[in-house]
Order: sequence, then structure tokens, then C-alpha cells
Amino acid sequence: MISFSPYKFIFMLSLLSGTFLAISSASWFSAWIGLELNLMSFIPLISSKENQLPSEASLKYFLIQALGSAIIILSSTLTFFIPSISLCFISLALLLKLGAAPFHFWFPQVMEGLNWTQIIILMTIQKLAPMFLISYLSSEYFTHIILFLGGLASAIVGALGGINQTSLRKILAYSSINHMSWMLFAMLMNESSWLIYFFMYALISTSVALFFSSTQTYFFSHLINSNSSPVSKIISMMNLYSLGGLPPFSGFIPKWIIIQEMILSTFYIPLLILLMSSLVTLYFYIRLTLSTLSISCTQMKWNISLTRIKIFYSPLCSFVNLFGLFIPSMLLVI
Repeated sequence: MISFSPYKFIFMLSLLSGTFLAISSASWFSAWIGLELNLMSFIPLISSKENQLPSEASLKYFLIQALGSAIIILSSTLTFFIPSISLCFISLALLLKLGAAPFHFWFPQVMEGLNWTQIIILMTIQKLAPMFLISYLSSEYFTHIILFLGGLASAIVGALGGINQTSLRKILAYSSINHMSWMLFAMLMNESSWLIYFFMYALISTSVALFFSSTQTYFFSHLINSNSSPVSKIISMMNLYSLGGLPPFSGFIPKWIIIQEMILSTFYIPLLILLMSSLVTLYFYIRLTLSTLSISCTQMKWNISLTRIKIFYSPLCSFVNLFGLFIPSMLLVI
């Protein structure tokens, strides 16, 4: 995990500052400055001298993000001459920065080289600025088409890419690509839908990553061969089902909202593709959890002791992924 050293705390503050600068910018030049500040603050947080994998991941991330930033700053110069082509290139560059399909090739590889704390930052905070910027362009005609095609490609790639994976980090990467398709379609309909979806996705994916971090679980074999208690295995199962959007867990609530919006907007065929892709993601989640629960714990039940981290994370993960069960009853009361 990221140690709370002073210089990393400073880099974290500058990372957040770059994100807010890009979101609130009034021109593409200031948005580019915010993206660059965000990039140069994230690289020191993931690089490491002791381990080669984070260094390789940081180099890949730097090259891809630098390419996206270069496309943005070059395309912004064409705004006065060919505005439509300029906005198309800017949209493609932002999709590249997000890791959405068909520009997803770097995202699972970078995720594989990070620890769980760095993965939380990459899946949540690092997506904020590009998503806000691309939502500002969603009303343009050509950008609308790019977001539509990118959403369909992300749904298919995110579903099929995670089937044969044994690494939990790559599974979360392809799951993030699949969730990106829902958010891209939400941008095409209204502003508030994708914000609700992103907030719920960030909350649930953070709870999943924190739980895996507390148990130091990175692969299928770690889950199956772990000496964790049956309660911990059940909590990990609920985390994954909620992330996959299985009703009645919390992850189904934002998908329910998007489904209603897409029906009202007559996006029937894209909705069918999104639902089928969600079923595929639920398939490899269920396959993982069933194999984990079917193998009994090898440790003596009376020797199992929960650490402070697990005692803190277990109720947190349970609340995050189960509070969706209480929302229908609350609506009936209201």
C-alpha cells in the first residue's frame, strides 16, 4: 500500500488539484495543463525502485497518457479551422486516456503491475477528469457517434476479455471497461445519470479493492487456497456480485437507472448488448465465487483470528454492497 510519506502526500494533493483544474477549466489549454499535472503527480505514486512491475506499469501509463495529451493539444489548434474534426480527435484522445475500447490495450497491463491502493486511484480518481471533459462534448454530433460506438465496443470487450483471466486485477480492469460502456451511454442521455453511476461504481470498486488488499489476494488461487474464514469468503462474494450488478445488491441500482433512461430514449439494441455483456461478467464472477466457496477452509475454525484491518473492512464492505437491499423498502415508506 502507499505509505503516508510527506512527498507522496504532496503528490496526492497535486493529483487532486490537476483533476479539479481540468474539470473546471474554461479552455482546452487549461484542461490540458490539469491533465498533465494529474499525470505527473500519479507517476511517482506508482513507481518503485524495489519492484520492476510498478516501474514498467508507470512507464506504460506515462507513454499512453502523454500520447493522449499530445493529441488533445494538437487537435485544439484545429478548432478554429475544422471544429468537427478537432472535436473528434479530442474525443478519441479522451477515450484513450480512459482506457475505453477500442483503446483499452494498455489498461489491464498497467493494472497488473499495481497494488490495490494504486488500483483504487487508477479506477476512480484518474477517470474523473477525462470523463468530465468528454461529457462536455457529448452534445456534439460527431462526438455523439464516437461515444455510441465506444460504448458498444467497451461492453463487448469488457465482457469477453475477462472470461479466461486468472488475475483479479485484470478481471477488475475488464470489469471497469464494461462499466465504462454504461457511463458512456449515460452521457448521451443526461448529465446526472453518469455521475450517479460513477459514484456508485467508485464506491463499490473501492470496497472490493480494499477487501482484496486486506487479505492480500491477487489471483484465483489465492482466493481458493486462502485460509480466510467462510464469512470473509461470503463478503468477497457479495462484493463481486454487487460490482457485477446482480440484483438486489447495490451495484444494480445505477444500472437500473440507466436501463430506464435507455428505454425512454429508445436505445433498445444497445441496451440489449449492455445487458448481455453484464450477464457475461456475472458469469465469471459466479464461476470464481462458486469455486471459492465449494472448497472448505483448511485452517482450524477456532484458530481463525481477524486482524484490525479485516474487522474494519468487513462491516464496511457489507454495508456498501447491501444498502441497496433497503432502498425499495425506504421508497415504500416515503
